[in-house]
Amino acid sequence: MASPDWGYDGENGPEHWCKLHPIANGNNQSPIDIKTSETKRDPSLKPLSISYNPATAKEIVNVGHSFHVNFEDSDNRSVLKGGPLPESYRLRQFHFHWGSTDDCGSEHLVDGAPFSAELHLVHWNSTKYPSFADAASQADGLVIVGVLMKNKKAPFTNFDPSVLLPSCPDYWAYFGSLTHPPLHESVTWIIFKETISVSAEQLAQFRSLLANAEGDQEVCIKQNYRPPQPLKGRTVKASF
Repeated sequence: MASPDWGYDGENGPEHWCKLHPIANGNNQSPIDIKTSETKRDPSLKPLSISYNPATAKEIVNVGHSFHVNFEDSDNRSVLKGGPLPESYRLRQFHFHWGSTDDCGSEHLVDGAPFSAELHLVHWNSTKYPSFADAASQADGLVIVGVLMKNKKAPFTNFDPSVLLPSCPDYWAYFGSLTHPPLHESVTWIIFKETISVSAEQLAQFRSLLANAEGDQEVCIKQNYRPPQPLKGRTVKASF
């Protein structure tokens, strides 16, 4: 469940998104399966520079297909730069994707292998569409409170999301799209090579979130990931 015209299962699942969003069959769609033997080390890729100010964390919101932790992005207090990016990008929000069981849930695969979940940190630049930084698993210790149902929000303050990132700076980068409608092909993906940990209890907490608003029939968000899309000639660059 997500919106009336798209969701993650049944008649409005990912295989049907192309009916209302033809770009779903485009040449730069995400996620992808990263085949490590086919990636190319790019010596021009710079180290990533990540600077997050905990004071910019604002709120957590149940958006019906996941939860978003939103940040104040009217200034450059929390930014990502370096890597394949020509300029600074401001952190807008982060969210997770997960599966109904622990053997699936990530959107990106590595050599065909899925992970239990995937964290997306969404950054944007005023002159370009969003750039995403993405760790291909997820983190322990994030507590979801007060947002069981769709449209519920609660304060989420004084949080530094860099604690969710792996210690190894190695990453892959490629040009792709948003992974759910409107599926715009305007995303620079930065995917950390090293995974991060998650507990079974946390995954169960994610799956207990509700896709429905108050008063509607209860439907849990059991899964919210798009399967990998064809690479269609794109090159995945590696920083290592």
